[in-house]
Amino acid sequence: MQRIKCIQYLILGALFLILAQAASAQISISVGFGPPPIPVYEQPICPDDGYLWTPGYWSYDDDGGYYWVPGTWIQPPQVGFLWTPGYWGWGDNAFIFHEGYWGPEVGFYGGINYGFGYGGNGFEGGRWDGGHFAYNTYVTHVNTTIIHNTYNTTVVNVTENRVSFNGGEGGVNARPTPQQETHSTQRHVGPVAAQAQQVSQARTNPQLRATANQGRPPIAATAKPGDFKTGAVASTKAGGEYKAPPASAARENEARPTNGAATPAAGNRTEETAKAPATTNHASDLQAHKFTPPATGSEATDKRYQQQQDALASKQAQDHQKLQQQQENEHQQATARNYNDAQKQQMEQNHTQQTQQLEQKHTTQQKQMEQKQAPPKSTSKPAGEEKPR
Repeated sequence: MQRIKCIQYLILGALFLILAQAASAQISISVGFGPPPIPVYEQPICPDDGYLWTPGYWSYDDDGGYYWVPGTWIQPPQVGFLWTPGYWGWGDNAFIFHEGYWGPEVGFYGGINYGFGYGGNGFEGGRWDGGHFAYNTYVTHVNTTIIHNTYNTTVVNVTENRVSFNGGEGGVNARPTPQQETHSTQRHVGPVAAQAQQVSQARTNPQLRATANQGRPPIAATAKPGDFKTGAVASTKAGGEYKAPPASAARENEARPTNGAATPAAGNRTEETAKAPATTNHASDLQAHKFTPPATGSEATDKRYQQQQDALASKQAQDHQKLQQQQENEHQQATARNYNDAQKQQMEQNHTQQTQQLEQKHTTQQKQMEQKQAPPKSTSKPAGEEKPR
C-alpha cells in the first residue's frame, strides 16, 4: 500500500511539473498598436565562455509606451538549455506579447528576424556539444583567441525584413510548425533574474523609449545584463520609419492567464468588467518598482548607490517570479483536483493576501533604500543669523 501511494505521488508530481512548464511560456501584455521595427546594431563581443546571446526587443509600459530592451549575453539556467525569444503577435484585436523561455530546443518566436543566429526559425548561432557551448562565428561575435570551442557555418538570411511583430497589418506571416509546437510543451523555464534586471533597467531609462529615440535606441545591446555602459553598443540606424502613437492609445496593459485564455476586448466587456478597478490579486499583476536614479554629485557614490538599487531590483524580480510560479502551480493543482467554488475562493483569497504582502514588503524596501541614499539635510544657518547667547 505504501509503495502504491508513493507511485501515485510521483505521478501527480510529474503532472504538476508538466503543467507548470507549459504555463511558463505565458502571454503577458497586450497593446492596441504595434512596436517599431527592430533597429540595426552590432553584437557586443561575448564576455566569456558559456554565455548565450539573447536578442534585443521592444517591450511596453503604460507610462511611456514601447521601450527597447537591449540584447545581451546571458548565462543559461542550466547546461543544454537554449533561449527562445519572446515576440509580439496579433490576436484578439490587439498585439500580444508572448514571453520567451529557456529549454532544450528553440521553439516558435513569431518568425521574427532578430539577427545573430535568430533568423526567424530556430537558432544558428551555436550549439551544445558534450556539455560545452560551441559558437558559430559566422553570426556571433566571439574572441577566438580566448574561446576555442567555435565553428564557422554560413548562415543565409533570406530577407532583411526588420518587422518586429507577427500577424496583423504589415506583420510577419509565420505559423509554428508541429515540431515547434512540440518544443513549447517540453521542459522549460522563464527568463532568469539577470534578464529581469535588464528589463527593469531599460524601463527606467527614458532614452530607450520609442517616443524619444524614434526607433533608434542609443543603447541597443550590452555585453552583460544590467551594465549599460561597459561594452554597450548603440544602434546604427532605425529599422524603419516609426511614428509612435501616445501611450494612452494602448488597449490595455495587463497580465493574462497562463493558459492563453483571452481577456475580453475593451469594446466587448460587460459593464461590470469595465468598471472593475485595477487590482493586484496575483504576483503576475505586479510591476517592477521604479527607483529614483542616484544624484549625489559624486560619481563613485552614485555608482555604488546604483549597484545597490540594481541588486534590490534583481532580488525583487526573483521574489515576483517565485511567487508567480507558486500561484500558477496552485491554479494548475486546482484544475487537476477539480476544486469546488469554496476551495477556489479560498485559494484566490490566499493569493491576494500573498501578493499584497509581497508588494508591501517591496515598497518598504524601496522607501528604506531611498531614505538611506537621500543626501543629508543641510544644518548650516542662514547668513547673518547669530547663535543665541
